[in-house]
Amino acid sequence: MILKTLLVTLLSLTPLFALSGVEIAQKVHDRDEGDNVTSKMKMTLIDKNGHERVRLLDTYAKDKGEDTLKLMFFLSPADVKDTGFLTYDYEDSSKDDDQWLYLPELKKVKRIASSDKSSSFMGSDFTYSDMTSRNVEDYTYEIMKEPVVNGHKTWQMLVTPKTQKTIDETGYTKSIVFVRQDNFVIIQALNYIKIGKKLKYMMVTGLEKIEGIWTTTKIQMVTKKGKKTLHKTVLDFSDIKYNQDLKESLFTTRTLEVGP
Repeated sequence: MILKTLLVTLLSLTPLFALSGVEIAQKVHDRDEGDNVTSKMKMTLIDKNGHERVRLLDTYAKDKGEDTLKLMFFLSPADVKDTGFLTYDYEDSSKDDDQWLYLPELKKVKRIASSDKSSSFMGSDFTYSDMTSRNVEDYTYEIMKEPVVNGHKTWQMLVTPKTQKTIDETGYTKSIVFVRQDNFVIIQALNYIKIGKKLKYMMVTGLEKIEGIWTTTKIQMVTKKGKKTLHKTVLDFSDIKYNQDLKESLFTTRTLEVGP
């Protein structure tokens, strides 16, 4: 009778629906991020001396089946005005995501090669690879612990690429991510860079529900070497609207050349 009581007590203390690392990652991936989205974005680049450069952009995103189409246009300053960036983010992990950059001074659309996706996106701390979502099946996931971050319980997970190809494309040998348990949003990540013994610290500093969808409104990426900050990028999103009337024809290389 005592053993039976003890067993019942232990079962009551054990989560019946405990999730594995890969199940958590899949729920992060499957989280509703809305469709037909438009927004304004402010990109602030901060160098090691604290000097800032500010860029303003328009952004667009649309689902195409299980794939996601994304488009960005730089509005200012003059040195980047009319630069456009287009991404086809494929759900199928066997397909490489397609990305194109339009450079107005050259009047030319450049396709981003897989070997270049780990490089800086327009001088920021984000890479071209960071501009697409990760395919769940390309990584292994290990739950490390469940810390409380900014008042929210999270899963802290070690995320490791399965192949050298993924490491080469992302530039990251591994990541430690923090996923909020109440909404499956990644709110922090520590990315280990393949070259240079540097680290990138990602932090979501603005998160709110817009039209019922958990939406990132501010995010930063900081590149460090040891305790020294090398560079920092802050992305601020505003005027975020879902369910807009975006046509699939908007997301083409032709649009990069002529504008939205």
